[in-house]
Amino acid sequence: MLQDKPVPITKKGLEKLQAELDELLTVKRREVADRIRTAKEFGDISENSEYEDAKNDQGWIEGRILTLEKTIRNAEIIKEPSKKAAGTVQLGSKVKVKDEYGEENWTIVGPVEADPKKGLISLESPVGKALLGKSAGDKVKVTTPGGSSTLNVLSVK
Repeated sequence: MLQDKPVPITKKGLEKLQAELDELLTVKRREVADRIRTAKEFGDISENSEYEDAKNDQGWIEGRILTLEKTIRNAEIIKEPSKKAAGTVQLGSKVKVKDEYGEENWTIVGPVEADPKKGLISLESPVGKALLGKSAGDKVKVTTPGGSSTLNVLSVK
Protein backbone atom coordinates (compact mmCIF):
# COMPACT_ATOMS: atom_id res chain seq x y z
CA MET A 1 0.00 0.00 0.00
CA LEU A 2 1.29 3.43 -0.92
CA GLN A 3 1.90 5.87 1.88
CA ASP A 4 -0.57 8.73 2.07
CA LYS A 5 1.25 11.98 1.41
CA PRO A 6 1.37 14.62 4.16
CA VAL A 7 -1.23 17.36 3.94
CA PRO A 8 0.23 20.75 4.89
CA ILE A 9 -2.32 22.76 6.88
CA THR A 10 -2.45 25.52 9.46
CA LYS A 11 -3.59 24.79 13.01
CA LYS A 12 -6.70 26.91 12.38
CA GLY A 13 -7.43 25.01 9.15
CA LEU A 14 -7.12 21.67 10.92
CA GLU A 15 -9.49 22.81 13.67
CA LYS A 16 -12.01 23.83 10.98
CA LEU A 17 -11.80 20.39 9.32
CA GLN A 18 -12.19 18.64 12.69
CA ALA A 19 -15.28 20.75 13.45
CA GLU A 20 -16.80 19.87 10.07
CA LEU A 21 -16.09 16.16 10.66
CA ASP A 22 -17.67 16.34 14.11
CA GLU A 23 -20.78 18.03 12.64
CA LEU A 24 -21.10 15.34 9.95
CA LEU A 25 -20.64 12.48 12.42
CA THR A 26 -22.91 13.75 15.19
CA VAL A 27 -25.59 15.77 13.38
CA LYS A 28 -25.76 15.34 9.61
CA ARG A 29 -25.40 11.55 9.59
CA ARG A 30 -28.31 11.22 12.04
CA GLU A 31 -30.45 13.74 10.12
CA VAL A 32 -30.06 11.88 6.82
CA ALA A 33 -30.79 8.53 8.50
CA ASP A 34 -34.03 10.02 9.87
CA ARG A 35 -34.92 11.33 6.39
CA ILE A 36 -34.36 7.86 4.89
CA ARG A 37 -36.49 6.22 7.59
CA THR A 38 -39.29 8.78 7.05
CA ALA A 39 -39.13 8.42 3.26
CA LYS A 40 -39.38 4.61 3.56
CA GLU A 41 -42.64 5.05 5.44
CA PHE A 42 -44.16 6.59 2.30
CA GLY A 43 -44.22 3.12 0.76
CA ASP A 44 -42.79 2.13 -2.63
CA ILE A 45 -39.18 3.40 -2.64
CA SER A 46 -38.70 2.78 -6.37
CA GLU A 47 -40.58 6.00 -7.21
CA ASN A 48 -39.86 7.94 -4.03
CA SER A 49 -37.87 11.13 -4.71
CA GLU A 50 -37.48 11.95 -0.99
CA TYR A 51 -35.87 8.55 -0.44
CA GLU A 52 -33.62 8.98 -3.48
CA ASP A 53 -32.51 12.47 -2.36
CA ALA A 54 -31.81 11.26 1.17
CA LYS A 55 -29.76 8.29 -0.13
CA ASN A 56 -27.76 10.64 -2.38
CA ASP A 57 -27.12 12.97 0.57
CA GLN A 58 -26.08 9.97 2.66
CA GLY A 59 -23.56 8.95 0.00
CA TRP A 60 -22.10 12.46 -0.13
CA ILE A 61 -21.87 12.69 3.68
CA GLU A 62 -20.16 9.31 3.99
CA GLY A 63 -17.69 10.22 1.23
CA ARG A 64 -16.93 13.57 2.86
CA ILE A 65 -16.40 11.84 6.23
CA LEU A 66 -13.84 9.49 4.65
CA THR A 67 -12.07 12.40 2.94
CA LEU A 68 -11.94 14.45 6.14
CA GLU A 69 -10.70 11.51 8.22
CA LYS A 70 -7.90 10.83 5.71
CA THR A 71 -6.96 14.52 5.50
CA ILE A 72 -6.89 14.90 9.29
CA ARG A 73 -4.90 11.67 9.69
CA ASN A 74 -2.27 12.95 7.23
CA ALA A 75 -2.31 16.57 8.43
CA GLU A 76 1.05 18.18 8.96
CA ILE A 77 0.75 21.47 10.85
CA ILE A 78 2.54 24.34 9.13
CA LYS A 79 5.17 25.69 11.48
CA GLU A 80 5.92 29.37 11.86
CA PRO A 81 8.39 30.50 9.19
CA SER A 82 11.95 30.16 10.47
CA LYS A 83 14.00 33.25 11.30
CA LYS A 84 16.62 32.12 8.77
CA ALA A 85 14.09 32.16 5.96
CA ALA A 86 12.27 35.28 7.18
CA GLY A 87 11.57 37.61 4.30
CA THR A 88 11.22 34.83 1.74
CA VAL A 89 7.90 33.39 0.64
CA GLN A 90 7.18 29.99 2.15
CA LEU A 91 4.26 28.00 3.46
CA GLY A 92 2.36 30.22 5.90
CA SER A 93 3.79 33.51 4.54
CA LYS A 94 1.62 36.56 4.06
CA VAL A 95 2.57 38.13 0.75
CA LYS A 96 1.62 41.50 -0.68
CA VAL A 97 1.95 41.67 -4.47
CA LYS A 98 1.16 44.16 -7.19
CA ASP A 99 0.28 43.49 -10.81
CA GLU A 100 -1.31 45.48 -13.63
CA TYR A 101 -4.68 45.27 -11.83
CA GLY A 102 -3.54 46.54 -8.45
CA GLU A 103 -2.34 45.18 -5.11
CA GLU A 104 -3.41 41.95 -3.44
CA ASN A 105 -2.62 40.26 -0.14
CA TRP A 106 -2.29 36.48 -0.09
CA THR A 107 -1.42 33.86 2.47
CA ILE A 108 0.39 30.78 1.15
CA VAL A 109 -1.38 27.65 2.46
CA GLY A 110 -1.64 23.95 1.72
CA PRO A 111 -4.06 22.81 -0.99
CA VAL A 112 -6.74 21.75 1.52
CA GLU A 113 -7.15 25.29 2.86
CA ALA A 114 -6.89 27.16 -0.46
CA ASP A 115 -9.65 29.71 -1.01
CA PRO A 116 -8.53 32.43 -3.43
CA LYS A 117 -11.63 34.55 -2.71
CA LYS A 118 -10.43 34.80 0.90
CA GLY A 119 -6.81 35.47 -0.09
CA LEU A 120 -5.62 31.92 0.67
CA ILE A 121 -3.63 30.47 -2.21
CA SER A 122 -2.18 27.00 -2.44
CA LEU A 123 1.55 26.48 -2.60
CA GLU A 124 0.72 24.00 -5.40
CA SER A 125 -1.09 26.61 -7.54
CA PRO A 126 0.78 28.33 -10.38
CA VAL A 127 0.93 31.60 -8.38
CA GLY A 128 1.94 29.81 -5.16
CA LYS A 129 4.71 27.88 -6.93
CA ALA A 130 6.01 31.02 -8.62
CA LEU A 131 6.12 32.97 -5.33
CA LEU A 132 7.88 30.33 -3.19
CA GLY A 133 11.38 31.44 -2.23
CA LYS A 134 10.89 35.00 -3.50
CA SER A 135 11.50 38.15 -1.44
CA ALA A 136 10.23 41.73 -1.35
CA GLY A 137 11.38 43.55 -4.48
CA ASP A 138 11.39 40.45 -6.68
CA LYS A 139 9.44 40.35 -9.94
CA VAL A 140 7.76 37.04 -10.71
CA LYS A 141 6.35 35.93 -14.06
CA VAL A 142 3.33 33.68 -13.55
CA THR A 143 1.50 31.63 -16.16
CA THR A 144 -2.03 30.65 -15.18
CA PRO A 145 -4.94 29.25 -17.19
CA GLY A 146 -6.05 32.89 -17.61
CA GLY A 147 -2.74 33.93 -19.19
CA SER A 148 0.63 35.31 -18.12
CA SER A 149 1.29 38.21 -15.80
CA THR A 150 4.13 39.72 -13.82
CA LEU A 151 3.81 40.13 -10.06
CA ASN A 152 5.93 42.54 -8.03
CA VAL A 153 6.48 41.22 -4.53
CA LEU A 154 5.94 44.20 -2.21
CA SER A 155 6.30 42.52 1.19
CA VAL A 156 6.62 39.12 2.83
CA LYS A 157 5.65 38.48 6.47
